[in-house]
Amino acid sequence: MRIAVGSDHGGYALKQLLAEHLAALGHQVEDLGTHSEEPVDYPEFGAAVGRAVVEGRAELGLCACGTGIGIAIAANKVPGVRAAVVHDVSTGRLARQHNDANVACLGGRVVGSLVAKDAVEAFLAATPEGGRHRRRVEALAALDAR
Repeated sequence: MRIAVGSDHGGYALKQLLAEHLAALGHQVEDLGTHSEEPVDYPEFGAAVGRAVVEGRAELGLCACGTGIGIAIAANKVPGVRAAVVHDVSTGRLARQHNDANVACLGGRVVGSLVAKDAVEAFLAATPEGGRHRRRVEALAALDAR
């Protein structure tokens, strides 16, 4: 699977760890920055990951900042992105199953490395359930069109 990753300085270490983990699992990882722990602003990196997903350069995206919240907000500004803050296996799995999330956002300062690896694996392994959830995902897409 092609996965775009991005972070700010607060999520840099977690992004690096997860990118290496994903590559070891056989995924193709495109790192869109940042490339150090020097302070940067998260919006450009969340948006870059979102654009990569929407434009088809990546199948899914993974973002990290201090909490996962700010970079999720940034990614969600890109029409077609459904970024979800993920902090454990359940939220990783349900973000895909119920919300058809295409970008997972984690907090480098709030999620431990082992939990983050498991959460991302659950996110990648899950598939959208459709059914009663499809109507809601379609409603989200309609908001993008407004």
